[in-house]
Amino acid sequence: MSVARRICLFIAAVGLMAALVAPTASAHDSRSSSSQDRRGPVVTQLASFGDGTFVTGSTIGPDGALYVTDGSAGKVLRIDRRSGRVTTYAKGLPKKAFPTDIGGPVDVVFVGRTAYVLVTLVSGEILGQGGGPFGDPNDKNGIYRLKRDGSFTLVADIGGWSVDHPPTPAFFVNTGVQYAMERYHGGFLVTDGHHNRVLWVKRNGSIKEVATFGNVVPTGLEVTKHRAFITQAGPIPHRPEDGKVLALHRGSNPTQVASGASMLIDVERGPHGKLYALSQGQWDGVGEGSPAKPNTGRLVIVKRDGSLKPVVDRHGRELVLDRPTSMEFVGHTAYVVSVVGNVYKIANL
Repeated sequence: MSVARRICLFIAAVGLMAALVAPTASAHDSRSSSSQDRRGPVVTQLASFGDGTFVTGSTIGPDGALYVTDGSAGKVLRIDRRSGRVTTYAKGLPKKAFPTDIGGPVDVVFVGRTAYVLVTLVSGEILGQGGGPFGDPNDKNGIYRLKRDGSFTLVADIGGWSVDHPPTPAFFVNTGVQYAMERYHGGFLVTDGHHNRVLWVKRNGSIKEVATFGNVVPTGLEVTKHRAFITQAGPIPHRPEDGKVLALHRGSNPTQVASGASMLIDVERGPHGKLYALSQGQWDGVGEGSPAKPNTGRLVIVKRDGSLKPVVDRHGRELVLDRPTSMEFVGHTAYVVSVVGNVYKIANL
């Protein structure tokens, strides 16, 4: 079994970031409720980027554009939400160590007009027989801040901290596999889908573990005024009942909010205050680390009874998504990134 396939065992082949400075919704995004009800949700492709190999992470920037990460190129890209035009916003970040898997820049968030980028699987060690070091040891896994001259500086060495503070569940990548980042109480929350925990990383570089799980693969994040929400993809075979949304109150253990959709990988607060989650889809069952089957992903709504209800169009048909990895909302429109770098626009939610 290849190193890349072994890594995917604990990250469950899920390829995360919320809008931190939401712009004013445009007239197109803020149609009247009657218009939304009449037309219903509509999915169209907005843009495409990357080399087709495992991209994750997105946010809405202070200028209202969609920003995404490209792990293969070590870049942050800007996507115009109207035209779909893709341009390079920043470059020079460490690139992923395993070309076909998750890694390199995987998420981005803005604090004011300053971008912070989460980088993972650029260096470390595979433990056990047949393992060994990978990547460039000078490349660090952690959070980087974009400076005014266009270069990046390391804010927090999460990989180094993870080596010094190994998790309780079984693992074999000593630096972990970080997936998503969200602004939180003067710093950032970060999920680690391999070490199965959530970290609180301050902007001075200090790191604290705030939630620990068994082998449930924590993935996406959303932070509201009083709570943080976390998605869990669940272990293989990624049964729907193992796909969960949890709520995290500061100073207390996470509590389950909803379950019932396979391979959950992101959660966001959407229109009318509703909580939405992304299901990557039905696991293809090929083997350890294999992804969902193409075109089996769904956008689901968290219901008060703890269930997850798929979003449907005006004809009552479930919206179909191809292996999504992250999403953002602006008004009544969602922007969804897929594992192969396609960006979809879901209007009239």
